[in-house]
Amino acid sequence: MVDQRFTKQLRLLSRSDFRRVYERRCAVGDDVVRLVGRLNELTHPRLGLSVSRECGNAVTRNRWKRLMREAFRLSREQLPGGLDFIAIPKAKTPPDLGALRKSMVNLSWRLAKRLKGDESAARRGARDEKRTRRSRRDEY
Repeated sequence: MVDQRFTKQLRLLSRSDFRRVYERRCAVGDDVVRLVGRLNELTHPRLGLSVSRECGNAVTRNRWKRLMREAFRLSREQLPGGLDFIAIPKAKTPPDLGALRKSMVNLSWRLAKRLKGDESAARRGARDEKRTRRSRRDEY
């Protein structure tokens, strides 16, 4: 049986971790939840939660957090590795756990694909810039 605990290694805990994810500014979403993420060098995904007062009172916000942690915990094997993401609820009322799990898995794969595409585009851009500098140097 696979270990399904939600340990500290699977969470974004510090303010600097959250800041790094938000600075990356790569997000995907649907009508249930929005994921903001960035790539990390780890083999497993890490989850951060951001549930604002717009979602409702404290009872509702805590319900959202419990559901998102449980969805992450149960679907951890299906999530892409090497990804830090922050889950932000978009709906006022919390959905059922199955819908949230499905949404989180689909969105995390979309986010990983977008981040990896952006990373390769940035490398291509740096490579092209290096070639341009070389060709300018050769002109002089």
